[in-house]
Amino acid sequence: MNFSVVTTQFWSLVLQGLALGLIYSLVALGYTMVYGVLRLINFANSEVFMLGTFAVLWVEITLLGHPINAKPLQGFELVYTLVIALVGSMIACAVLAVLVELVAYRRLRARGANRLASLISAIGVSIFLLEGMRMYTKSRPSSAPRLLEKWSFGEIAGANFRIDTMLAIVAPIIIFVALDQFVNRSRLGKAIRAVSMSEDNAKLMGININRVISMTFLIGGLTTGAAAFLYTTVYENTVFNVGFNMGIAAFTAAVLGGIGNLRGAFYGGIALGMLEQFASAMLGSQWKAVTVFTVLVVVLLFKPNGLFGEAVQQTRT
Repeated sequence: MNFSVVTTQFWSLVLQGLALGLIYSLVALGYTMVYGVLRLINFANSEVFMLGTFAVLWVEITLLGHPINAKPLQGFELVYTLVIALVGSMIACAVLAVLVELVAYRRLRARGANRLASLISAIGVSIFLLEGMRMYTKSRPSSAPRLLEKWSFGEIAGANFRIDTMLAIVAPIIIFVALDQFVNRSRLGKAIRAVSMSEDNAKLMGININRVISMTFLIGGLTTGAAAFLYTTVYENTVFNVGFNMGIAAFTAAVLGGIGNLRGAFYGGIALGMLEQFASAMLGSQWKAVTVFTVLVVVLLFKPNGLFGEAVQQTRT
C-alpha cells in the first residue's frame, strides 16, 4: 500500500478522478432518470453506453472518413468532427434507449406485469445487445483515431490540465446544468416530476404517461451518449464489454448519491471517481473494480437511500 503517492500526486489524482467521475455521472443520470419515473433499474443502459462508443467510431472512421492512423485535426475541421461524433453518439443512444423502453418495458407495463418481470426483460435486452456486439466484433477491441491532439493548458501542483481531461470535466457540468434546469423549469420536466411523484394523479391531470416515460428514456440515452463520446475521446478504444464496468460504476454512483435524484447522481459520480482514482493509486489499478463494489455494498448496508436520500423521498425525481 503506497500512501506516499497521495502526497506527491494529490492534485493530479483529484483532476483525473474528477474527469472520470463526471463521465460516471452522465451514465448515472440515465439510471436515475428511469428509476425516478418507473422505480425500475434500466440494466440495459450499460449496453446503450457500449453501443454509443461504437457509434463514435463509426461516425469518425466510416462516416467522416478518418482512418485509425489519421493525424490530429485542427481548427474548424476538429470542432466539426467532434460535434458530429458527439451528436451521432447521443442520437444513437437516445434511439436505442427508447427502443429498450418499447421492447422491454411498455408491453409488460400495459399487461400489468410485476416489476420483477420488467427487470428480467431489461436484463434479457442487455444480454442480447452485449452478445450481438460480441459476435459482430468477434470479441476484438476497437481503437479510435486520435483526432484531438492531447496538448496541455499547463501544469499546476503536478496536475496536468490536458485538453481531453478538461473536455471531460467541462462538458458534463454543462450537460448537468442544462438537464437540471430542464427538469425544474420546462413543461415536460414538470410532467416527469409529476409522474415520478404519483403516476395515478398524473393521469388524472391529463399527462400522457407513455410519452413522459419515453422522453425520460430518451433523455437518459442522450446523457449516456455524451458519456460514450467523452470516454472514447479520452481513452481512444472500446470493446464489446466496455459497458459492464461502466454500468456497475454508474449504478454505484447513482446509489451513492441517492437513486432517483439528479443531483445525487451527479455528486455521487464525482465522489466515486475520486475514490476509485485514489484507491488505484495506493493499492494498484487492479483494485479499481473492487473499490466500486465495496462502495456499493457499504452504501446499501448503511445508507441505502444514498447521500441525498431525503430529496428522493420528497421529490421522487
